[in-house]
Amino acid sequence: MQRTTHRRSLARPVAVSLAAAVVLTATSCAKSEDDAAGGNSSATAAGAEQKVASPAPGSKTCTVEAYGAEKIDLKSATVGFSQSEKEANPFRIAETQSIKDEAKKRGVKLLTANAQSQFSKQISDVQDLLSKGADLLVIAPLNSDGWDPVLQAAAAKKVPIVTIDRKINATACKDYVSFIASDFVEQGKRAADQMIEATGGKGEVAILLGAAGNNVTTERTKGFKDRIAEKAPELKVVFEQTGDFAREKGQQVTEQLIQSNPNIKGIYAENDEMGLGAVAALKGAGKKPGDIKIVTVDGTRNAVQGIVDGWISGVIESNPRFGPLAFQTLDTFTQGEEVAQDIVIEDGAYTKDNAKSDLGKAY
Repeated sequence: MQRTTHRRSLARPVAVSLAAAVVLTATSCAKSEDDAAGGNSSATAAGAEQKVASPAPGSKTCTVEAYGAEKIDLKSATVGFSQSEKEANPFRIAETQSIKDEAKKRGVKLLTANAQSQFSKQISDVQDLLSKGADLLVIAPLNSDGWDPVLQAAAAKKVPIVTIDRKINATACKDYVSFIASDFVEQGKRAADQMIEATGGKGEVAILLGAAGNNVTTERTKGFKDRIAEKAPELKVVFEQTGDFAREKGQQVTEQLIQSNPNIKGIYAENDEMGLGAVAALKGAGKKPGDIKIVTVDGTRNAVQGIVDGWISGVIESNPRFGPLAFQTLDTFTQGEEVAQDIVIEDGAYTKDNAKSDLGKAY
C-alpha cells in the first residue's frame, strides 16, 4: 500500500519558471508540507520518490530586478548554507546532506556552518559566510525573529537569500527571495485527523510543543487545535508544554504528564524526536503499546518503526530534502526569471496500513 500524499491546489498559476512542476527526486523520503487538497502520488522504490513543488496559493513572485540583486551564473557562484540545529536530529542530518549533495551534483562551491542550536551563533555564522564570499545564501533559521543584522549585511552586498523549513519574519522579495517549506498548519490538521481516528474523537489529549519563537510550532499547534475544535469537540487538549523538538525533553515532559494527568488518552508530538521521547517515558512507566495514542510529525525511520511496533499511531511526513528545490530556485532566480515567494511541497503520511511496507522510504 502506498503512502497518502497531499498537495495544495493553486489559486492561480504563479512563477511558471519554477512553479507547479518542479519535480524533485527525494533521496529516501518525502517533505515537510502537507496539503489537504487531495491527490495521490505513487511512490517508487525507497530513495527514488518524486515530489512536486508548487507555489503557495496566492503567492507573489520575485525577480532579480525587483529584489535589487544582479544576474549571476550559479555554476560560478559560491553558496553559503547555514544550518540551525545540532545534527543529532535525523531531520537536520538529512537536510544538510541534501544541500551538500545538490551542490556537488551541480558543481557549485558550497560553504556550510552549523549554529548548534544557538541563535547568536547562527547570526555570526551567516555574517561569516558573507565575509568569506558567499554570493547566495540558503538559511534554515533557528528562530523567526532577530534577523535584522544578517538581512542588512546581505542587502549591503546584494546577496539573495532563500530560507527553508522555518520562516524569517521579514519582507519577501526585499529581505529574502523565497521561503520553501511545508504548510505547517495543514500538518497540524492532518495530525489531528489521525488523533481523532486513534482515540475515537473523545478523551483528554496533550501537546508536546516544539521550540518557542518559530512559525513551525505556532502553525502546527494552530492546525491541530482548529481541526479538533471542528471535528471532535469531545477531544479536549488539557496539557501543553514545550519539548523543544528534542527527544530527551520530550521524555521528561511526558514523564511529568502521565503523573499529573493519568487519564490522558493521546499525545500529539510536534516532531518525531519528542514523540520517541514520549515512547521512552511510557515504556519506563510500564505502559503497553497503544495504551496512550501518539501522533507525530516528521517521518524519521525510528518513528515509522514505532508504528510497526504499535507505540505510535501515525506520523505526518515532513521531508527535509530541500537541496534540489533550493538550488533550482536560486538558479531560476539568478537567471532573471520569476520565482514564487512561498513554495510548498507534497507530503505523505505513515499509518498502520503502510508503515511496514514504506519503512524504507523514511529517513
